[in-house]
Amino acid sequence: MPNPASTRRAVRGLTLVEMLVVVAVLAVLAGVALPGWSEARERRHLEGVAAQLETDIHFGRSAAVARNEVLRLSFGAAPAGRCYVVHSGPAGACACGADGDAACTGGAEPVRVVHLAPALPVRLQANAASIAFDPVKGTVTPTATVRVVADGGRAIHQVVNVMGRVRSCSPAPALPGYRAC
Repeated sequence: MPNPASTRRAVRGLTLVEMLVVVAVLAVLAGVALPGWSEARERRHLEGVAAQLETDIHFGRSAAVARNEVLRLSFGAAPAGRCYVVHSGPAGACACGADGDAACTGGAEPVRVVHLAPALPVRLQANAASIAFDPVKGTVTPTATVRVVADGGRAIHQVVNVMGRVRSCSPAPALPGYRAC
């Protein structure tokens, strides 16, 4: 008489109930991780734009000295998003164009243009429309505070002093790793 265990084929695979349990566990894990993921993504955008702005402020100051001419950092908005332009010429000579590039008048020349698309969850707010970098003294006038603000309300402030140095801080509740403003 044949042994029933040896004649039976081995059954492989998962049952429907096992699959539903796996899907339910994955859904719970995704629900827990998703808010943290979007917050981390927003913070990376915020820190990236703030770091790029700080670098471009230093670039504007050193480019003014290297070119031996006054350069400006001008902030603006356009239908294609926010931008800032490092440029030669007087204040207001360069602005953000509709396509995200700089639109300059009166012989002004853009040196660097940074465009922030409207879909980016970060925006800029400056207390000065334009700051000038003096090539002889290496100074900045006027001093300014540029706020990089995320859609969630967190912010990093870039405070530019008269010597062109940038100090980063974060208003309450301060972001970890930044001084409180």
